[in-house]
Amino acid sequence: MMKSPLFWKVSTLLGCILLLIIPLMMVSTLIAERENYRNDVENTLRQSTSGPQQLVGPLIAIPVTEIYYKYEDDKQTEHKRSYMHFILPESLLVEGNQQVESRSIGIYDGQIWNTSLNIKAQFTTDKLAQLKGETVTLGQPFIVTGVGDARGIGAVNVSKINGETLSVEPGSGVYGPLSGIHMPLSDKVMTLKTFTLEMTLNLAGTGSFSVVPVGRNSEMTLTSNWPHPGFMGNYLPVKHDISASGFRANWQSSWFANNLGGWFDDKETPEWNTIPAFSVTVATPADHYQLTDRAIKYAILLITLTFMAFFVFETLTGLRLHPMQYLLVGLSLVLFYLVLLALSEHVGFTPAWIIASLIGALMNGVYLQAVLKSWKRSGMFVLALLGLDVVMWFLLRSEDSALLLGSAVMALALFAVMYLTRHFDWYSLSQSKRTEPPTAPDKDTLRIWK
Repeated sequence: MMKSPLFWKVSTLLGCILLLIIPLMMVSTLIAERENYRNDVENTLRQSTSGPQQLVGPLIAIPVTEIYYKYEDDKQTEHKRSYMHFILPESLLVEGNQQVESRSIGIYDGQIWNTSLNIKAQFTTDKLAQLKGETVTLGQPFIVTGVGDARGIGAVNVSKINGETLSVEPGSGVYGPLSGIHMPLSDKVMTLKTFTLEMTLNLAGTGSFSVVPVGRNSEMTLTSNWPHPGFMGNYLPVKHDISASGFRANWQSSWFANNLGGWFDDKETPEWNTIPAFSVTVATPADHYQLTDRAIKYAILLITLTFMAFFVFETLTGLRLHPMQYLLVGLSLVLFYLVLLALSEHVGFTPAWIIASLIGALMNGVYLQAVLKSWKRSGMFVLALLGLDVVMWFLLRSEDSALLLGSAVMALALFAVMYLTRHFDWYSLSQSKRTEPPTAPDKDTLRIWK
């Protein structure tokens, strides 16, 4: 077998494919580096504006100081502990209008959003009486509205409660790393059995926006001009409508489903960042870096199909191609991905794919005309390469049917090879050609004179 020309031919082609993996890996590394540059732009926007926002509240916070006794060394000693007691709203309604705009830094884009929120929360003060006792001292209650990044807080307007105007103060006023605002409540307000707080809040941020459903019954409706929302978090919207002009989504939940009341029952401050929330992110659709990275995963398939076509052509026509010619065509296919990456940063993925395909077709068309000794043969191979580029584009754009389409391409390629070589004698390739013994020259041909 080691003396078989077919064995060495196949081994050489496999070696060429392995060599082409090296530049493919270099292009893949370059894609990751460029994507990291783009992520740095997003981090720069986050640092210069504000980051992801999570709205917690409004809810009532009451500072509590409790005296308790413990026996130590058979002696009763007095201790104090302070904590925040929270009264959550009976109902919470949040309506938001989000406007997303793009900001450019160099050739990279990032998105920031501004959301105008209308918040309505209804409270009852029945549980306040349960806190009072001889060993318990209550501090001044206040309403807390927490956010993820205080730099994004804009205008705040609060309605009057029982004719009393609430003052809005910076900071959440609670224990733990919770940014936001707070509004002190007077004793007059706390004597009300129920009261309703209505407020408007302008909030800016980047990335995700989420609302913690602290109400016994909570509902949020969000309208945005961004057509690529990413619904994430603990709760999906009960209904949503997405179009080219934006989206509208509605979330609903209650304590029966989320047990949010249990997060605030303990005397310890809850971990604000881990509370379940309604959430949506300003998602970037499959960008050109992700698409190029996915495309390069099909590069070996593209190179293999091209080499297979050349090998079948050699087999059927008897025209021999040198391994260097295989490598040059393979390098042109690798160059396609580099050109695709460079152009997609400026003109978008689809135009870049078309231009890179045409450049590769032109290069291979001119080169193969000389290699295959025919414009017709060259044109057929160029059309086949363009057809493969079209198939690869559909593979990238149709994630749900990518496996089906890829399997169909492989099946058709295998069928074409089987059909074209159905009458070919493969043993003729595995047998080395016999060299005929040289014939003795005619004596008369060596004579100068006759």
